[in-house]
Amino acid sequence: MTKLRLAIVGAGPAGIYAADILLKAERKFDVSIDLFEQLPAPYGLVRYGVAPDHPRIKGIINALRDVLDRGDIRLFGNVRFGEDITLDDLKKHYNAVIFATGAIRDTTLDIPGIDAVASYGAADYVSWFDGHPDVPREWPLDAASVGVLGNGNVALDVARMLAKHAEDLLVTEVPENVYEGLKASEVTDVHVFGRRGPAQVKFTPLELRELGELRDVDMVVYDEDFDYDEASKDAVSSNKQVMVIDRILQSWRKRDSVNNAGGTASRRLHLHFWARPVEVRKDEAGRVAALVYERTKPDGQGGAVGTGEIREVPLQAMYRAIGYFGSPLPDVPFDKKHGVIPNREGQVLAKDSNQQMTGIYATGWIKRGPVGLIGHTKSDAMETVRHIINDQGSWWHPEDPSEEAIPALLQERGVKWTDLDGWHRLDEHEISLGAPHERARVKVVPRDEMVRVSRGE
Repeated sequence: MTKLRLAIVGAGPAGIYAADILLKAERKFDVSIDLFEQLPAPYGLVRYGVAPDHPRIKGIINALRDVLDRGDIRLFGNVRFGEDITLDDLKKHYNAVIFATGAIRDTTLDIPGIDAVASYGAADYVSWFDGHPDVPREWPLDAASVGVLGNGNVALDVARMLAKHAEDLLVTEVPENVYEGLKASEVTDVHVFGRRGPAQVKFTPLELRELGELRDVDMVVYDEDFDYDEASKDAVSSNKQVMVIDRILQSWRKRDSVNNAGGTASRRLHLHFWARPVEVRKDEAGRVAALVYERTKPDGQGGAVGTGEIREVPLQAMYRAIGYFGSPLPDVPFDKKHGVIPNREGQVLAKDSNQQMTGIYATGWIKRGPVGLIGHTKSDAMETVRHIINDQGSWWHPEDPSEEAIPALLQERGVKWTDLDGWHRLDEHEISLGAPHERARVKVVPRDEMVRVSRGE
C-alpha cells in the first residue's frame, strides 16, 4: 500500500486539526505525520495568544492533547523551519508539507506618530503576558492613562490585562515575571477606541461581559455613542449576538461610573465608539502624549464616515489591536500585502505564475489571514486535506522517507529538539510548580529551561 509521509510546520490548532482530519479521512493509502514546531511546547496561539484568565478557551488544549496523545503523530519541538530544517530537507524525506504557521505580528497602522515611544503592538504585549520564551521578561507598565485601538477580542484581552489587578490573576497560570510586572503597574485609566458604533463591534458577548466583572474597575461608557441609526437598530433586533452586546452596554449606562460621574473604583475602563485614530501626539521626549481622533458617525449601511470633528485624549502609552499579520517563510511564496502564503483552497501557488506548487500546502491563518475563531480552523483544514488526498499523483518522491531520517538529521545538526514525552514532562513540571500555591500551573518562560525540563536534562 502507498504511504504518505507528511510534514506539518506549526503545532498550533491549525496544524494539529489538519493532522487529525487526515488520519481520520477516507483514503487508499497509509499516513505517517511529523509535526514541526519552533517553540519547545505545542498548541501555538492557544498557549501563547489567549490571556491566562481565559480557562474556558484553554479547554481547547484538552481536545488538542487528545489528538497528540493517540500516538499516531510525532512532534519535533524547538525546531526552526528555515534554520534547523529546510524546504529541501522536507522534499528529501516527505511526500508533502502543510504550513500552519499562523500569524503572530501586528498589522501596521499608518498614522503620524505611531512610532512614538510607548506605542506598542498588541501581539507583543500578549506574548509577554502569556510567557512567550522569545520576548523580553519585563514590560514597561509606567503609564497611568493607556489607549487601546481596536474593537475585537484581542483589544478586549489587552484592555482587561491592563486594567485587572495582578492578584486577581493568581488563580491562573500567569508566569511569575508577568505577575510581578502587573503588580507594579501604574495604570489608572484604560481607553478603548473603535471606529464604528456599539452595534458594529467585533468582540463576542462573553469577552465583553467579563470586562464588567473586573474587581475594583469602573466601566465608563458615553451616552453620545448610543444614538443609534436605523442600521444599528436593525442589527440589535435581528442578530442575537448584537442584541446581547447591546444589553450589556446599556446596563453599564445605568451605573454610577458612566460619563465619569461618581465611580468609586481605583481603575477605570473607558469604551469610546465612533472614534477614528488620526494621529498619536508625542511629547518633547518622543513619547506618546495623546491620541488625536476624528469623531465618526453611521453611514447608514453599518459602516462609519468622518464628521470632521477632531478630539484628543491624553495618554502615556498606546496599544494597537487592529489585527494580526503573517510572517514570510524561507523558500515559500508570500503575499506581502495580505500577510499570507498565496494559495487556492490550501494548494500553494507560485508567486509569479500562479501555478500550483506540487507538494506544498497551507492551512489556518497563514492560508486565509487572521480571521475567525479557533473553531473555523477545522473546516479550513478539511479543505486543504481534501486536496492532499486528491493530489496523490503529484506528491514529491523523497530519497529517504524512513522514520529514522529526521531524528538522525536533527542530531547531526546539533538541534536540541523536544518530543511528545518531553511536552508531558514540561506539562507536569508546570502543574507541580503551581500546586503549592493552589494554581492551575506556573508557566516556564525561558526557552533553555523549557528545553532542559522537556529533555529530562
